[in-house]
Amino acid sequence: MNMRKHHVTHPVILFVVFCFFVAAGGAFAKAVPAKKKHHGQSAPAASVTKARAEKVAEEPCKAYVVMEAWTGKVLEEQNMHEKRPPASMAKLMTACIVLDKIGSGEVHLTDKVPVSREAAAIGGSQVYLKDGEVFTLEDMMRAIMIASANDAAHAVAELVAGTSGGFVALMNEKAKSLGMNDTEFNSVHGLPPGKDQKEDLTSPYDMAILAREVMKYPKLIEWTSTKTGEFRNGAFVLNNHNKLLSRMPEVDGLKTGFYRSTGYNVTATAKRGDLRFIAVVMGSPTAHARDGFAVEKLKKYFADYTVASLAKKGEQVEKDIALPDGRYRKIKGVLAADVNIPCLRAKKKDIKRMVSLPPAVKGEIKQGQKLGEIVFQLDNEAVGKVDIVSPVYVPKANIFTRIVRKTGLNI
Repeated sequence: MNMRKHHVTHPVILFVVFCFFVAAGGAFAKAVPAKKKHHGQSAPAASVTKARAEKVAEEPCKAYVVMEAWTGKVLEEQNMHEKRPPASMAKLMTACIVLDKIGSGEVHLTDKVPVSREAAAIGGSQVYLKDGEVFTLEDMMRAIMIASANDAAHAVAELVAGTSGGFVALMNEKAKSLGMNDTEFNSVHGLPPGKDQKEDLTSPYDMAILAREVMKYPKLIEWTSTKTGEFRNGAFVLNNHNKLLSRMPEVDGLKTGFYRSTGYNVTATAKRGDLRFIAVVMGSPTAHARDGFAVEKLKKYFADYTVASLAKKGEQVEKDIALPDGRYRKIKGVLAADVNIPCLRAKKKDIKRMVSLPPAVKGEIKQGQKLGEIVFQLDNEAVGKVDIVSPVYVPKANIFTRIVRKTGLNI
């Protein structure tokens, strides 16, 4: 009995132990692959994140330009003529056309803009216009330039040109007149093209040219420097997409743009004292990279540049001009305008003043008549000039005086 019991019990015990280890082994086997799978997923994710970070660090954008706003001089650039979709930056040209029409008196900010069914159907950034609604042109322009409202842009285009297509033709005419040779507009708002539609194309250089043009209108800066505004009598808040307004106090415009295939774009301008710069950044992988790059460039040139005050209006030029026919025998000209030239701080002392005046001017001299000019040069390049004009009217001397003078007498 004992022997039989021993032989029966032993295999049972072994079987139980075996089952335990099999179960434990299975559990362990499941645990190990799960652990490996976790590491296998996290490592590539970390690598991708690192790769993306490195890519942003190496390539904050596809193309850019930094321009001195008053002279239009390009200070720094990369691929500035590369043609890329501007996205909503196209609305700067929309604003340019409207402001031109306001300037010529063809339209007014108080004009009523009706909303068509087509305008109400435009998607993307919008103020949710409804077919048949009416708003003033200024309300619509604020919606366009502050909140990038596509529906408002379409409605305004219809008011100004009758159709959005007619307005696009005006945009391209203006681009051509400004020398924006890299640019072709196909929409009034910059949305991605639909089926059978062509994409808007421009370049950083062309957008900087456009920025200089639209900044002639103080109203544009008023709109684009507004961080938040109101629409529908305050029922709708307009939030500016340009976060540089909060990030850098000198920034007072102009327009951002984004859709997936073109990346993050901005045409920014900033003013400090008498200095103003334009930075156009296109094709950034993130808004953070775009804004950081723009701020970096703007700060750099504010630090490096100054304004050299080279001449004052009314300043007398210390060189006599003979007046053989005049009541007075000679005259000293004065400068017709102030001359303030943005330049590198280190180069300010190198600016040369080249005075160009004739030895004599015949006939009567009118007040304000140009007598000559001063050209300011830096590194053998003309960086500015100003006319030298007569401060007074000088009539001809009488015939007797002129005859006597020809004899050599000094009268």
